[in-house]
Amino acid sequence: MTRPDRLEQIAIVGGTGPQGRGLAARWSRAGYTVHVGSRSRERAEDVAARVRTRAGDDVDVRGATNLEVCARSEIVVVTLPYEAQRPTLPDLRAVVAGKLVCSVVNPMVFDEVGPKAMRVEAGSAAEECQELLPGARVVSAFQSVPAKRLWDVDHPVGCDVLICGDDPGAKHRVAHLAADIPGMWGVDCGPLRNSASIENVTPVLLFVNRRYRVHAGLRIDGIERDESTLHPPGSSDGARGGREPGG
Repeated sequence: MTRPDRLEQIAIVGGTGPQGRGLAARWSRAGYTVHVGSRSRERAEDVAARVRTRAGDDVDVRGATNLEVCARSEIVVVTLPYEAQRPTLPDLRAVVAGKLVCSVVNPMVFDEVGPKAMRVEAGSAAEECQELLPGARVVSAFQSVPAKRLWDVDHPVGCDVLICGDDPGAKHRVAHLAADIPGMWGVDCGPLRNSASIENVTPVLLFVNRRYRVHAGLRIDGIERDESTLHPPGSSDGARGGREPGG
């Protein structure tokens, strides 16, 4: 799978939070039309205007309800708080059927000690997302990317994106979405069931960031970061680096 000649439109469900705003700013700068979604159209439009101010006057960022932005887009990115996932996603089932859905949801709570990962009956927030949207091609990614690094659009992000999913082509497309953001690279981390391990890293990173007053992300050592490896010669299944994993 190669990068499409026409950039798909991207919907960000629950896109008014820090992670959604940051991704909207970065992808709109990369040339995508980005639709910021919210329960409130007014809130979505206000945040879209804020993103345009941050990313530049020539970007295309629009705001509407979650249902409307999903209907208008080929790629759907879910940045909801975990507690809002189950109440929100079932209403989107029909309009996201057959589409790539990227889960950026982190199930966690905060107590007097700090952030803490939550147990999810489905195994992970991403697996629950797949259960709630059975017709979608769900991939998990971007959970461990600091929102403040995304929002700082004048500097490279400088961290990797850990990608999990059961659809090789969908994972490969998300790797392109990562590479379209300066200083970012997508790393294939296996099937969707591995998402729990990555989601559980986010509370650790948040604790580190609070403790040391930084915006730390993750970097995987030893990975070749060459744009040509996003288009493996002779490969039709989305394998990275021109060879099968483990080859």
